[in-house]
Amino acid sequence: MAQDSDTALRPALSEKWGWFVALGVAMIMAGGIAFGNVMAATVASVYTVGIVMLLGGMLHLGQAFRVKKWESVFYWILSGACYTVAGVFAFLNPLLASAVLTFLMAIALIVAGAFRMWTALKLRPLNGWGWIALGGLVTLVAGLVLAAGWPVNSLWILGLFLAIDLVMQGLALIAFGVLAKG
Repeated sequence: MAQDSDTALRPALSEKWGWFVALGVAMIMAGGIAFGNVMAATVASVYTVGIVMLLGGMLHLGQAFRVKKWESVFYWILSGACYTVAGVFAFLNPLLASAVLTFLMAIALIVAGAFRMWTALKLRPLNGWGWIALGGLVTLVAGLVLAAGWPVNSLWILGLFLAIDLVMQGLALIAFGVLAKG
């Protein structure tokens, strides 16, 4: 069954391979622009997060009016208010918001890295546990580096991550498009 859908999908993709390549080139160009001014890219990232939080807040508040007879109406109102305030905060002071996001990212990387290393130790009798430990160590060190450079690095780190992501996605799309052509 999966092979049939694969066979049907292949001709459609091979006809459109150029669009994947073009999108990949556009993403690499956008990544280059972001690399050129990582601080502006950081602000753009914070604004994106702000928009998402504002939308989430409005949806939560709308839900509060829909469930006003439930016991959990207070949760929906409080949750919506928190999201909305955070979204507004991101627009009013994007540099401070980037510092908060960078700090939260550092904490998340430290916790994730430590957890992966702990998981690897639990898997120690199995082959390949060292790779999980190494991945956890890299994640942990990345979090510690972010935390050590905080708050100064918060002016550029989110923009740098955005630039890297745009370039990597662009390269992936180009490779996919070229391979889909064949």
